[in-house]
Amino acid sequence: MTLLQHADAAAALPEVLLAVLAMTLLMYGVFSKRDVSDHITYGAIGALAIVAALVIWSGPETKLAFGGAFVSDAFARLMKVLALFGSAVAIVLSVHFMKRSNTLRFEYPVLIMLATAGMMLMISANDLIALYMGLELQSLALYVVAAIDRDNAKSSEAGLKYFVLGALSSGMLLYGASMVYGFTGTTSFAQIAASLGASGAGLGLIVGLVFIVSGLAFKVSAVPFHMWTPDVYEGAPTPVAAFFAAAPKVAAMALFVRVLVDSFLPVTADWQQVVSIIAAASMLLGAFAAIGQTNI
Repeated sequence: MTLLQHADAAAALPEVLLAVLAMTLLMYGVFSKRDVSDHITYGAIGALAIVAALVIWSGPETKLAFGGAFVSDAFARLMKVLALFGSAVAIVLSVHFMKRSNTLRFEYPVLIMLATAGMMLMISANDLIALYMGLELQSLALYVVAAIDRDNAKSSEAGLKYFVLGALSSGMLLYGASMVYGFTGTTSFAQIAASLGASGAGLGLIVGLVFIVSGLAFKVSAVPFHMWTPDVYEGAPTPVAAFFAAAPKVAAMALFVRVLVDSFLPVTADWQQVVSIIAAASMLLGAFAAIGQTNI
């Protein structure tokens, strides 16, 4: 293994370790001849704590890996610790509820771990391809988590709605990324920013940016892409809904900041007002729509 490969592995060690631990716990659950849900649940909490400690102690310097597609900096470390903490708390809160409702399965904490690995990759994404890989790893795990109570029709419906609308938003994001790549010739955030700084943004790039912002706005439940949120949160088990409202939102907001600031900073005037309006509308609608909510 070359020195460059060592550096790449070191920068992405927390993500790799979390994925390996998740697969180890999954194999343990599959091949055990008895119910080991408790063991895997506590093992998942321990694994998340170990990875969080590794992120904190990984050093203050900024590291680039995999040809610049992955970045580990102070912002990424902070967001990763928040996502890991939110995931661990969600698992802790789920134990009593799922035991009482007889829905605790060993796959649940493993899926949370895999979703968290996707969140960490999203947070460190420095390239459109890495962005999409992390987003899909998170999303595929969350679709299953939403429908984890498979005997409950509402939970199954929540998972199906989340899957269909999530696939739509992923398609919009991918279409926008392909347009940005087509007009800049690169998927690297830094090189996209350099291209925009040199030649400005044409109509095609602006359309690509609109699709990317729309896809990311869906992930953070921003107006007007919030229509899936009430149904999914109502149908999913309560601890799962709490998880959806915390850790994935941290990762999605971090990705939002990373994409807009690292890639599209030279054309801030083209997106700043739109994002401000979306943020204000989301806060206002969320506050006033909650007044009439009866199912909490």
